[in-house]
Amino acid sequence: MAKDNKKQENNGQKVQTKYERKIEERKKQEEKDKRDAKMMRIGVIAVCVLIAVAIVGSIAASVFRKKAATSDAYVTIGDHSVTKLEFDYYYYLMKNNYMTTYGSLLSYMGVDATQDLDDQQYSGEMTYKDLFEQLAVEQIRQTKALADDAAANNFVYDDTEDYAAILNEVAVNAEAAGTTVKNYYKLSYGEYATEENLEPFAKEGLLAGEYYNYLIEQNAPEAQEIKDYYAENILNYDRVDYYSFAFGAESEEGASEEDAASQEDVEKAMEDAREKAEAMKKAREAGAAFKDLCLENASEENKAMYEDSETDASLREGAYHSSVPAAMADWLYEDGRTQGDIAVLEDEGNNQYYVVEFVKRYYDEADDKNISNTIASERVSEYIENIMESYTVTDHKGELKYLTIEDAVE
Repeated sequence: MAKDNKKQENNGQKVQTKYERKIEERKKQEEKDKRDAKMMRIGVIAVCVLIAVAIVGSIAASVFRKKAATSDAYVTIGDHSVTKLEFDYYYYLMKNNYMTTYGSLLSYMGVDATQDLDDQQYSGEMTYKDLFEQLAVEQIRQTKALADDAAANNFVYDDTEDYAAILNEVAVNAEAAGTTVKNYYKLSYGEYATEENLEPFAKEGLLAGEYYNYLIEQNAPEAQEIKDYYAENILNYDRVDYYSFAFGAESEEGASEEDAASQEDVEKAMEDAREKAEAMKKAREAGAAFKDLCLENASEENKAMYEDSETDASLREGAYHSSVPAAMADWLYEDGRTQGDIAVLEDEGNNQYYVVEFVKRYYDEADDKNISNTIASERVSEYIENIMESYTVTDHKGELKYLTIEDAVE
């Protein structure tokens, strides 16, 4: 009876053994593993597809950027379409020249050319990046104007030798920098710069420069014009020879003109310096050699330069008015000054007295060439300004911030 009941409870279903249950569980796990492996393969394929798309997209974007930089108009100057490649060439040219010329001063002022120049202020609202962009645009304007004018006037120039010199200089600089010529172009003139694509810009610059020299020659003044110009600018070209020695005020350390006590120290020190200068003047007028008196009064660290028998450190020859210390200039250039005139002159700004002896004032005819160049340069500069007027700037990308700053000022 009990067996019949058990059969009824099973209701005709087969009872699984422990072994059979294990087999079934293993089969389910294998099916699950197959599904997981399939999903993994699908995921890997999807990731690979995404990576491939990203790589293709990156390459396409890079190609697009290169095409835009080398083909599309970045700015228009006059009738000339200027690409980003050409603009960068001039930008880096101006920047490198500026940093070479004023590097030490800029470093002293805290300007770091290796950092973002858009974060370093030049003046007012302009950054150094704005400055170099402005210089680049003005150089492009001038170069295009001169090159166009040269063509209009059938000016012929063989740039073979000069361009070869540029290539040689690049090779030398690249070697000095420890890099390849190819990499040097990119480091010096921008991401897409190569020897080949910069060649037309370099040659156009050479043409403009040679044409400028030609204009200088064509605008050289006549001899009478040089004489007339000299007569109107005598102080700029007359030279003087003179002897001088300075007596500095030896005030106590820390003394200044900020309070009464210090003022008294400075005044006393200046009076002592004046007395020493007057004593030297008297000795010179009595016949002592100026150089010997300098040696006698020089500090220990300065005696050596007055002991040199080959040179005279107290004598200055061929000095222009602009290069003579202000405390002495007017006295030396005073009309009627004669050889042997001697004076004690106060240099209040530097707390010292000079003993000065006049030798002679004269015009060196070698300056005829300088005057000629000055006159010619003024004429050519005016000519270039006139032809540049039509070379207006159109900023297609809106990147030249200095233009908006100039508009705001106007």
